[in-house]
Amino acid sequence: MNSSCWRPTASVDALASRSEITWKLRKFFQERGFLEVHTPTLSHDTVVDRFINPIEVSGRALDLPELREKRLYLQTSPEFCMKRLLAAGMQAIYQICPAFRASEKGEMHNPEFTMVEWYRVGDDMQLGIELLAGLIEAVVDAPPIQHLTYQAAFEMHAGVDPLDCNVEDLISRADELKLGIDANWSDEKDEWLNLFFADLVQPKLIAPTIVSLYPVTQSALARISPVDPRVSERFELFMHGVELANGYNELVYAPELEKRNELVNAQRVQDGNVALPEESRLLDALRHGFPNSSGCALGLDRLVMVALGCSRVDQVIAFPLARA
Repeated sequence: MNSSCWRPTASVDALASRSEITWKLRKFFQERGFLEVHTPTLSHDTVVDRFINPIEVSGRALDLPELREKRLYLQTSPEFCMKRLLAAGMQAIYQICPAFRASEKGEMHNPEFTMVEWYRVGDDMQLGIELLAGLIEAVVDAPPIQHLTYQAAFEMHAGVDPLDCNVEDLISRADELKLGIDANWSDEKDEWLNLFFADLVQPKLIAPTIVSLYPVTQSALARISPVDPRVSERFELFMHGVELANGYNELVYAPELEKRNELVNAQRVQDGNVALPEESRLLDALRHGFPNSSGCALGLDRLVMVALGCSRVDQVIAFPLARA
């Protein structure tokens, strides 16, 4: 073993700054009446997402007879359990906790990372956006936050309307821009939109920017807009070209979540990934009755990284996986 592997990859100064930012986050929420909560890191349920793979734990590893044939999951986000607390009657909650995702390693990723997540009953998308903007202004030194719809950001930086185009239009635009992508790369519009966004739009979002109203096909657990059914009430925060946060006007209807879980699992299998459990205690909570609310998840490691002008998350994490 390398004799230097005991050392943290982050400097002492960076870790001190991380501590200060974490303190400011707690202060921000406490001043607004949020309660800090703690939910399980290991659960029977997991978020069903096309592009997020949870780390599975065999029930046998727990050496409990009733769990021997069960699959459990390290949580990719505290979302499910926090929403169950809302269904049980809590009003405004936040959590700062570890989260885990398989197959994530690189300058912007570590399989274990720190998530800041919050929910408030009665908020819609606009109030959720305002809360996120206020948090960033209170916690880090940054220029004023800009606001763009997904459609406007796409038209501005990619020169195409993402809501009024088809795959052929995107292939033609990629050819015009000389992106070097094979026309047969994919026949899915969303894959082309994601490629355009990652290569052309996101790198241009240097100033703090909240992008909202994502295509309905990228709604995840957000409601569909009652004004324009082509878009969902989802929003994300970017700084220096880095995605930092993802929020929703929360989906409250169990049948819609059931339908989305089934669709996403079909996509996962098509991509060569395993299907994830579609039934969950969150679905039970939605069937019981779920309040109108908005929530948001923010990556603490990335926020600290951007705030300190670093280029890799291991510069702000004491012990990433290689040294854990």
